Amino acid sequence: MTDTAVFEISGGDYAGGGSASKQLKELLKRLGVDAQSVRRTMVAAYEAEMNVVIHARRGSMQVAVQPNQVDVAVLDEGPGIADIEQAMQEGFSTAPAEAREMGFGAGMGLPNIRKNSNRFSIRSAPGR
Repeated sequence: MTDTAVFEISGGDYAGGGSASKQLKELLKRLGVDAQSVRRTMVAAYEAEMNVVIHARRGSMQVAVQPNQVDVAVLDEGPGIADIEQAMQEGFSTAPAEAREMGFGAGMGLPNIRKNSNRFSIRSAPGR
């Protein structure tokens, strides 16, 4: 059996940032997912969510939970990534000053998502 959920994410909503990840955590715990899997999923989901908050106009986190697998897809409407290889480098960031002043935008988001995922893929291009 697969449980699914979709959580909306608003770009620029720093105060609400993390709410989709929190709802995901509650879902995983309610479904009895083991603590290690919950932790890894939360790191990846939170980083992806905050990338939407920081860089996009809006997005969604789509989740499918199966007995031995959690799939999380984050889709957004934003400016796109010009150079994905560069964006995957630890410390590289295009976060605006507003995000940096709040402690975000250290350039660890995408690398942390990859480190905490068994499978990781990203598709983006400037303007998409």
